[in-house]
Amino acid sequence: MMEMPVELMDRRLAEISQHVEAVIAAIPRLPQEGTRAEGLIERDFGGYSVPQAILFFALFIMVGIAAEWLYRSAMWRPKLWLATFPIQRIADRLIGILATFGYGFGAWIAFLVGSHAVFLALPLPPLMRQFLLGYLIVASCVRGAMILLDCLLVPSGDETPLAKFRVTPISPEAARFWRNRLALAVGWFLFGWVTVHLLALLEFSLDARRAIAYALGLGLLAIAIEVIWKRPKPAAGSASSRRIRPRALQWLWTFYAVVLWGLWIAGMMPLLWFLLVATILPMAISISRRATAHVMRPPESSPVETSSFSVATACAERSIQAGLILSAILIIAWAWDVDLIAMTSGETMTMRLIRGALNAVLVLLAADFLWHIVGTVIDVKLDENKPPPHASDEEIGRSARLRTLLPILRNILLVTFIIVAVLMALSALGLEIGPLIAGAGVLGVAVGFGAQTVVKDIISGMFYLFDDAFRVGDYIQSGSHKGTVESFSLRSVRLRHQRGPIYTVPFGELGAVENMSRDWVIDKSVINVTYDTDLEQVRKIIKDIGRQLKENPEFAPKIIDTLKMQGVQEFGDYAIQIRMKLTTKPGEQFVIRRRAFAMIKMAFEEKGIRFATPTVQVAEGKHSVAAAAQQSLSIERAAADPA
Repeated sequence: MMEMPVELMDRRLAEISQHVEAVIAAIPRLPQEGTRAEGLIERDFGGYSVPQAILFFALFIMVGIAAEWLYRSAMWRPKLWLATFPIQRIADRLIGILATFGYGFGAWIAFLVGSHAVFLALPLPPLMRQFLLGYLIVASCVRGAMILLDCLLVPSGDETPLAKFRVTPISPEAARFWRNRLALAVGWFLFGWVTVHLLALLEFSLDARRAIAYALGLGLLAIAIEVIWKRPKPAAGSASSRRIRPRALQWLWTFYAVVLWGLWIAGMMPLLWFLLVATILPMAISISRRATAHVMRPPESSPVETSSFSVATACAERSIQAGLILSAILIIAWAWDVDLIAMTSGETMTMRLIRGALNAVLVLLAADFLWHIVGTVIDVKLDENKPPPHASDEEIGRSARLRTLLPILRNILLVTFIIVAVLMALSALGLEIGPLIAGAGVLGVAVGFGAQTVVKDIISGMFYLFDDAFRVGDYIQSGSHKGTVESFSLRSVRLRHQRGPIYTVPFGELGAVENMSRDWVIDKSVINVTYDTDLEQVRKIIKDIGRQLKENPEFAPKIIDTLKMQGVQEFGDYAIQIRMKLTTKPGEQFVIRRRAFAMIKMAFEEKGIRFATPTVQVAEGKHSVAAAAQQSLSIERAAADPA
């Protein structure tokens, strides 16, 4: 019969209470068990005392350190090569980092060989041998952790030659802090773990060993609290340095560390490991991303890198992230006593759910990996297809077309990846996606009828893009909407008007599109001159101005066919209308036309040519004019007389 939640919780609390009481009851028995352990040591250490065992251990460590020193002395040439190795490419930095890790690994192997060789050479009693081997393994792991942290963090400072191979982007002070604290935490944890297991050889009871383990756990708690309160601040000016870290947050982390220690004492190991993984995993992912970006950054001597390294950066970042997530899953499975191998053949409901959840996680990780690779390739193509400053019209057009189509392709691929990943994840969970797909098809038809306008917009946009009707950067006009194309979505286009406003126009409402940014523009204008003007002289002046514009280095690249006079447009009521024509690149006609008008005015003034303006002439008899003048004088006199 299945237990009710209240009954399950009550039973679990009773188990925790019983566990804690057993540990507390074992504390008074520790002196008695310690006395019994001393007797076992005197009997089974073969006449050796504990201080002598400590001297043997110190001898092993000293020999290991001496062997490591000899290795480093003999390998001075590779170290000098690393110090002088130039970084001209990203590949050079990767080679240097791998060589640094190889050099450190060799030093660790030298320490292992030196320390363990002496241990194996000495004839020691079995019990003493087990104790010394356990603590020697602890020392070897701590030394390996220190060497690994030295390779990752390079805590010796930025002035050292190997600082250029630092993997994590932190300051030397922060590197020294984290190197010391992490090595101390690893050493203390391994020391406590080995000590508790070796105490079983001295016939300590399980509860007594747990009490000693919890007491040693206070050391880990102290290290964690010291890190929380004394961790170095980020470098000034960095993004993380601008984050607010109030004291309340430090107290919150301290309380969290105490809660984890309390869960350990209570024996709630599954919850403890789950909280640890949930805390450490986001930090590890964030650190791995920053480290990957730091390692894969372009060298100063070679700022231009091929796109393959951008794709390689995305591959490395997502591979590390996937590895961290899978490692977290394995740790949680181990903490919860989940047999992943047996789960593959288990047919119970729980096993099927867990197996489906793991398969779904793998599918989502694979989809995330593929999407970031594809997205990175598209982003690299967008960056590579920016036209150079003096690009030809064909290059500019090709670049604009790619900058128009690639973002839309990226959005379509994103939606496709999401739909396929969700369907595959649901299938991995054991759900039948066939009816779901069929239902989605029916729902799609219903939505299509209800959202015909949206469907019309999307399909119209596809045809506009296939026809290459406009691109990003083109100036277009459609009905009452006009402006420069800034961006697209699946159903609309954003137009920036020359005065600043933005129009978001659905593709279905565009209709006929007038593109004013393709190939060339013919600008026609008309000027009015008086009837007594020498038209041949005007033609020569305009021709000369066209020649000057063509020779101007500012306007020459923008002019396709320079300014010309086309002849007399018509004879007006008060002027002769002369028509001119200018062919330029799209959008450049306005500036050139303004300069041409200014030059024409100056040239006409020098030659005495007058622009025609409308005038009104009044012609009447002499008596009428005299009467009007007399009437005007009378009005002025009346206004001047104050009476």
